[in-house]
Amino acid sequence: MGSLLADALKGGHYAELLVLVGAAALLLLARTLLPIESRSRIKIAAVYLTLAVAFELLGLLLPAGAATRMVAFLFYFFALASSGRSLVLLGVDVVFGRKTQRAPPRIFRDLTQAVVYVVVLMLTLRAIGVEPGSLLTTSALLTAVVGLSLQDTLGNMVSGLALQMQAPFVVGDFVQFDDDPLHVGRVTEVNWRATTIVNDDLVEVIVPNGHLAKVLIRNYSRPSKISRRSVSVQTPYEVSPDRVRQALLGALRDVPSVLTEPAPWVRNTKFADSGIEFTVYFFTDDFERRVKTDSDVADRVWYALSRAGISIPFPIRTVHMHQVSEESERRARDLELSRRHRALRSVDLFDVLSPDKHRALADKIVVRCFAPGEVIVSQGETSNELSIIDRGEVSVEIERRGKNAHVASLGAGQFFGEMALMTGEARKASVRAKTEVELFVVDHAAFQEAIADAPDVMARLAELLADRQAELEVVASERGNDSEPRLDRSKRLFEQIKALFHA
Repeated sequence: MGSLLADALKGGHYAELLVLVGAAALLLLARTLLPIESRSRIKIAAVYLTLAVAFELLGLLLPAGAATRMVAFLFYFFALASSGRSLVLLGVDVVFGRKTQRAPPRIFRDLTQAVVYVVVLMLTLRAIGVEPGSLLTTSALLTAVVGLSLQDTLGNMVSGLALQMQAPFVVGDFVQFDDDPLHVGRVTEVNWRATTIVNDDLVEVIVPNGHLAKVLIRNYSRPSKISRRSVSVQTPYEVSPDRVRQALLGALRDVPSVLTEPAPWVRNTKFADSGIEFTVYFFTDDFERRVKTDSDVADRVWYALSRAGISIPFPIRTVHMHQVSEESERRARDLELSRRHRALRSVDLFDVLSPDKHRALADKIVVRCFAPGEVIVSQGETSNELSIIDRGEVSVEIERRGKNAHVASLGAGQFFGEMALMTGEARKASVRAKTEVELFVVDHAAFQEAIADAPDVMARLAELLADRQAELEVVASERGNDSEPRLDRSKRLFEQIKALFHA
């Protein structure tokens, strides 16, 4: 090796040695400055430098001639390619990466490297005495043919470079290209020719960059991950818009993935043939679950309108021809009253009522349905209704230290809200539907009529409420004991019941 180096110096190969030293210095500098995770990219530059050294040694061993000229061409090409590769790594990964604090786009690195290789080829040809301009002049026809054949490819490459420079989206963003609602998905890769998008069917869609440069692109991840969604529904003309709007806004309470800020809102969209169309607008920060979120909101809208007694019209005319006898109507009504009687009998507070009062109260029960996960009542809100669970299961929760703690689960035949009905006190716990729930609701007006002019009934109710409240406080309280004597509690509740029912 030493003798070969001496021969190189004697033979005037100073230029070749300087090229090798420069390439080696750039390679060492790139390895020092590159981030640890990017140092594997210098392997190509190291391979180029090794090949350049090999061809330089081969040129020293071969006699002068055509073969030596070819070896010189290969030496200069690989030596300059190694330097060019190192310069690209220093410029793109070190300078650009540190300035932008993010990894440089792949297409930017590839195009920069391609330009460098072209420059290296031109310099190598000039180094061995070949004028690159003459080659280009003699191959003008070939260049035109190749240019026309690569027109689309070059267009995609330029468009890809423009997309990377403008950065309308990055890998991981959810985008929609053109107006087709099916062309929506997550960007997984952007290269020099095309962009890869995985759609809702988990299918890869390869979109040429030239096409993306011509169409409208919607980015649902920029400027933030919050995007607006909407669900439309029609209601009868007989129902006031304000009543519908309140029901629809209530339907969005506590729906998973629906944000409270920005707040949802309702718009009267149009007066259609079958009814008034309303559109519920809401916001979500989980675009990937948008289809599930839309479905959840639509379900809640149905339940909310059902509870409010608002039907959803549809453009179908159905004519039923049948006769209903008084006897069949009576049997149906008796069956429903019997079902409500059974529900009332499950509430021990109503045992103090006479049979007539019991029957009158059963006739005024209101039926309400709730969706799974929906909040039925919230802790702290004022209400004067008692609810009996006819079907389903609910969870009773109490807020402690800013978090909701599960207290109990109630099923069919059980009830809640007795204190609200009897005394008008604010709710001491929240109740949430665990499954689809159907409730029999007894309100203040119906119960007031049932206990009118019956002070003995009120006194008995006060005693029962005192016992029940004491039991609940023992369960719910972290101290585990009752803080108010039973007699004092009973007197206080009796006065509250008399004041609420104006007795």
